Amino acid sequence: MIYVGCCGFPKGRAACFQHFSLVEVQQTFYRPPRPETARRWRQEAPPDFIFTLKAWQLITHPPTSPTYRRSGLSIPPDRRDRYGGFRPTPEVLEAWERTREVALALEVPIVVFQCPATFTPTPENIAAMRQFFSMVDRAGMRFAWEPRGPWEDETVAALCRDLDLIHCVDPFVRQPVTAGVAYFRLHGVGGYRYRFTDADLLRILEWCRPFETAYVLFNNISMWEDGLRLQSQLLVTSRESSETSP
Repeated sequence: MIYVGCCGFPKGRAACFQHFSLVEVQQTFYRPPRPETARRWRQEAPPDFIFTLKAWQLITHPPTSPTYRRSGLSIPPDRRDRYGGFRPTPEVLEAWERTREVALALEVPIVVFQCPATFTPTPENIAAMRQFFSMVDRAGMRFAWEPRGPWEDETVAALCRDLDLIHCVDPFVRQPVTAGVAYFRLHGVGGYRYRFTDADLLRILEWCRPFETAYVLFNNISMWEDGLRLQSQLLVTSRESSETSP
């Protein structure tokens, strides 16, 4: 199964529900909506529509990250060492509980933990990851981890195996080291303004084939158009495959 969608709602929710099978909610990264709002979105969507979401940045990003400005959050200087980096502090664990409430309301199968490039594979960071993911209640959901920065495949593979994580990647940058489920976030080759070519879309489909399930999320300036084109290509490929089957 290959599910195609966008990171966020590039158009109104009704249009996204009509044209795609999947959306990754971005609002939860900056400041989670109320669970009542999430339940309303779930009720508005078709029963088989899939929501995934990004975990609140208070879990993964330090308060010095520029992404905090967009959220309107102001963390006192003397408390900044209590946020981000998977630190098992009450503040981070509370941020997970807020994320978890919204995830349950949306009935998401996967929560994405996107790390900043400053989160490097130091012993302290690896220990914090191990402690955080061993403590939190997953409530039946899968976790996808998108590391950035100088993480070696061997280290990522070991952590994903030990902590039951899906290796979330942009496949144009690196290939995942986990099997079974693919979670691709397509940021644009070289940047957000990139528009994917037909050849790019065929490569994406090829990268999906080894996996039982693939979630493909576009996160570039033409995410709406590129997502629709990939879905069309997927239909053509499926039809051609059925016609050649004995």
